[in-house]
Amino acid sequence: MKLTLRVWRQKNADAEGAMSTYEVDGISQDMSFLEMLDTLNEELIEGGDDPVAFDHDCREGICGACSLVINGDAHGPERTTTCQLHMRSFKDGDTIDIEPWRASAFPVIKDLVVDRSAFDRIIQAGGYITAPTGTAPEAHATPVPKPDADFAFEHAECIGCGACVAACPNGAAMLFTSAKINHLNVLPQGAPERETRVLDMVAQMDDEGFGGCTLTGECATACPKGIPLFSITSMNKEWLRANRKVSR
Repeated sequence: MKLTLRVWRQKNADAEGAMSTYEVDGISQDMSFLEMLDTLNEELIEGGDDPVAFDHDCREGICGACSLVINGDAHGPERTTTCQLHMRSFKDGDTIDIEPWRASAFPVIKDLVVDRSAFDRIIQAGGYITAPTGTAPEAHATPVPKPDADFAFEHAECIGCGACVAACPNGAAMLFTSAKINHLNVLPQGAPERETRVLDMVAQMDDEGFGGCTLTGECATACPKGIPLFSITSMNKEWLRANRKVSR
């Protein structure tokens, strides 16, 4: 395959950015998208140019590091992570636009790399449980009803990639925040911090400068792990419940 790549290049956080055009040839349909970028970078390095900076780690669709907007879609045309997107999703001769996540709360560091530490600070605000030290408890010491366990597991699948923010026209982080709140709040182990968790994490989300949610649903459509849109509704219920309790 021969492709034309239009890639966002930005030297650093303070520099002006712009799209640069590159031609790559000999791309196999079996390559992952990141392997294709590796090929481009090898050619750039051989030519004495600066390689394109992009985030990656596990390359197994687990860590959420591979954050790219491809032809206007978070992670590209398939509902998967960028590292699991393969070049068979494109055609020979295609022009592909590659950009970083676009959100004020995710400032560009260099090229396609953005600072997603805002997510870390949201987690630090309440994404934990009170756990006593000592020996591990028996596996069935704290019974969890299966519907609650299924609900928790469904939301715990969030890998924090930020596709929900990149896809949202408002740059909202409601889907991410709701997933991190719901998977703990539904479990008995998360009960001690149930009220403070939702209030503190939502407050931190707002402080980070994410946009407001208008339930357009683009976040759930783009989520590679399928976090459902009703997660936001569940979080809103938790927030109202906690607000009423704290206000008494």
